[in-house]
Amino acid sequence: MTASNTVRVRFPPSPTGLLHVGGLRSALFNWLFARHHGGAFVLRIEDTDRARYCPEALPDLLDSLRWMGLDWDEGPDIGGEYGPYFQSERLDLYKQHARQLVDEGSAYYCFCSPERLAQVRQEQMKRKEDPRYDRLCRDLDPAVASDRVAHGEPAVVRLKMPLTGQTTFHDLIRGDITVENSTQDDAVLLKTDGFPTYHLANVVDDHLMEITHIMRAQEWIPTAPRHVQLYQALGWQMPAIAHLPVVLAPSGRGKVGKRKQVIAGGRALPVHVRDFRAAGYLPEAMFNFLALVGWSYDGHTEFMTRKEIIDRFSIERINPAPAAFDYDKLDHFNGVYIRQLSPDDLTDRLMPILEQAGIDADREMMRRIIPLIQERLKRLVDVPGLVDFFFVEELPDYDPALLVPKKMSAAETRPLLTEARTLLAKITPFVSDSLERSLRALAEARGVKAGQFFTPIRVAVCGRTVAPPLFGTLEVLGREQVLGRVDLALDKIASLAAHS
Repeated sequence: MTASNTVRVRFPPSPTGLLHVGGLRSALFNWLFARHHGGAFVLRIEDTDRARYCPEALPDLLDSLRWMGLDWDEGPDIGGEYGPYFQSERLDLYKQHARQLVDEGSAYYCFCSPERLAQVRQEQMKRKEDPRYDRLCRDLDPAVASDRVAHGEPAVVRLKMPLTGQTTFHDLIRGDITVENSTQDDAVLLKTDGFPTYHLANVVDDHLMEITHIMRAQEWIPTAPRHVQLYQALGWQMPAIAHLPVVLAPSGRGKVGKRKQVIAGGRALPVHVRDFRAAGYLPEAMFNFLALVGWSYDGHTEFMTRKEIIDRFSIERINPAPAAFDYDKLDHFNGVYIRQLSPDDLTDRLMPILEQAGIDADREMMRRIIPLIQERLKRLVDVPGLVDFFFVEELPDYDPALLVPKKMSAAETRPLLTEARTLLAKITPFVSDSLERSLRALAEARGVKAGQFFTPIRVAVCGRTVAPPLFGTLEVLGREQVLGRVDLALDKIASLAAHS
């Protein structure tokens, strides 16, 4: 802990690709822990992997975190007393500590070429051994090695791991983990280009930024023994550490990753945060749902406010077992949150989606449509297919056969639609209640099932058999628009009847 006992956690993404839900879950858990304890959430950009650097990754990361409402107390855009917050701007610090480790005998210069290392690995694999560095340079005379470096010979700095004994660390989620030192490699700490590897930069930054708790993905467990040894070599206290459960694909086989597409039911499912946004998931729903991917409050409570989740969050309730990402459950959560929105709020969120779909929607009409569709929405992106017919002067051409109800012919349907048209021209006021009452009465008077009677009307005004509730739809469209569309439908069905 820091001198003030203030909790300090960090989210340190590498800008090598778009932020995916696994990374977002890690950020969320760190943020929740910080907010629960009144601590600091630090955003640090680990941009030392220059070969895989992606220019659009950082803007995407910042936008994604803001979308979820995960604000940071220190970071690249707002600064802070522990900056800079880009690792590429901290290279002198890493070099300084690498030299210290070499000078104190905890690390050494390695001059092996990539070609030699590849050959060593190949020979080890032929012998069915775990590929690792063979420590050829470990016992070089330090003075000679330093002189070679001083004369410009390329070298990396490697950690001198103990060859015997064990390394033990305590995981806040998994308990004590012990590893045989003989299984560990002498990891590279500083590359020939002067950039650090994850191992060195991570340890130096966490110490200098006074990070108290490390919450990172389970996949980093194998690196922990090296970090324990690094902290010991530098004479520093290691922060408390917790390795979060893997976020699995819906099938439960393989993790959700930023470079692997998830396919289910014949369609590609979103993986990157920007794709969830584009698909119409609400940040409130994603926040609540994602908090439950690997964490639980009491085993059965699911819907919680942001404040409730902050108040209830603890590392002790994180389950070490891998957690599957259930898209169906997310859809359910999203639908619940959509139904909680006010009509004005939902309208505001839908207007950009309609515009992107090329629909020139009138906001006031859309506001009137909301009560008809709000209960049906699972994702905001579903809305264009539900409401597009409201915002066209003339319906796209549709199959006249859709006008004919099951167990009826075109010749039987035509007079029913004609009578409906006559009634629609007279009903006053032209509102949902009176429209339903009058049309149901006419269906009963003609001895026709309501479903059969309403089918040609629905298709006439919507151009499809599945649409929002009929009577509300008629009210929103208005008498003039409805009568014009029914007239066109009568022409279609007359032609169909004549050719049947």
